[in-house]
Amino acid sequence: MSHSSTKNQQIDATALLSDLIKCPSVTPNNAGVLEVVEAFLKPLGFEVFRLKFSGDGSYPVDNLFAIRKGKNLNNNSKHLLFGGHTDVVPIGDERHWTHPPFSAHIENGELWGRGAVDMKSGVAAFCVAIKLAIENGSAENGTISLAITNDEEADAINGTEKILKWASEKGHKFDFSIVGEPSSAKKLGDKIKIGRRGSFDGHIVVRGKQGHIAYPEKCINPIPVLAEIALAISNEPLDEGNEHFQASNLEISTFDVGNRATNVIPAEASLRFNVRHNDIWTRKKLLYWVQAHIDKIDNRGTEILFESPTRGANCFIFPAGDAVALLDKIIEQRTGNKPQHSTTGGTSDARFIAKLCPVVECGLVGNHMHAVDERVPISEIEGLTEIYTSFIKRYFAN
Repeated sequence: MSHSSTKNQQIDATALLSDLIKCPSVTPNNAGVLEVVEAFLKPLGFEVFRLKFSGDGSYPVDNLFAIRKGKNLNNNSKHLLFGGHTDVVPIGDERHWTHPPFSAHIENGELWGRGAVDMKSGVAAFCVAIKLAIENGSAENGTISLAITNDEEADAINGTEKILKWASEKGHKFDFSIVGEPSSAKKLGDKIKIGRRGSFDGHIVVRGKQGHIAYPEKCINPIPVLAEIALAISNEPLDEGNEHFQASNLEISTFDVGNRATNVIPAEASLRFNVRHNDIWTRKKLLYWVQAHIDKIDNRGTEILFESPTRGANCFIFPAGDAVALLDKIIEQRTGNKPQHSTTGGTSDARFIAKLCPVVECGLVGNHMHAVDERVPISEIEGLTEIYTSFIKRYFAN
């Protein structure tokens, strides 16, 4: 790539990212952010669909699906999907920020603002990469789509999953997908994610009998029973991990009684926990495992209730295929190192795409995501854009 084209790419990606950051799109507030994306894509020949979904116990969400078919398609042409989100987490206390969180301030080669890393940078990079692929002609050899939601950081109910359901019903089929989530650990391209662990939420309530603490014989204290359950489910390892995933882990996040009186035995105690699990486990298996441990505990006259109140997230894995191998090669040629294939971290919307086609996450270093003073080196935006641009060209050439 020539010096001038690299410079123009940097300007384009940085300018687009700045425009995205200036929209305070805290979930699910659109705040004009999808209008920025739409305005960028339409002149490139994309057909853009604005999709608003609601219901299923969650808030309404604005989404965007865009598609562009190349001019040189044949029966072997591929369909590449870029996935991402434009919503961001809350800023916290603005007084702690060095620069206003939606100002897109540039200083010392860094662009500051909420969403700079997670993941408006990914959206800006793949949008500009697509523009460059159109300019160099490589985009004419395939079909490119974008699925962008404004609800990934919170419920994720009326976002990517429903976009893809809509797209499938319209007959769209995808061959491969890249999600622009921050996947790198210490430097750009050192890791890509070929899968994600699943997430399982649990809620356990133990109901006893409230009464005066001086007359325990007239009461049933739920706390010792819940404490035994807590130890039972948290002390036993779920597994030792496997080739692609680290060991599953269960963490108790709350243990609540709600009793401020020192002379009252409470009527109820509860806890919540979360399991981040590998592909050894399913939701059904985890429900059985937890219930089996509860059944081993002497309830001492209490009532024990257990539920998993959320859908959680499925685990998925896509071991390296031709497309992933190509991405590896492109990253190695740019950075000098082959990326590590990872499945660590939390959940992402890639889990929804995984139902339709192979998917990887390839994005920036995640050091500042969700943090006060979130920021990204402009050189990393440029580098990620280069990786995406090269991938489009060579993926459609194969």
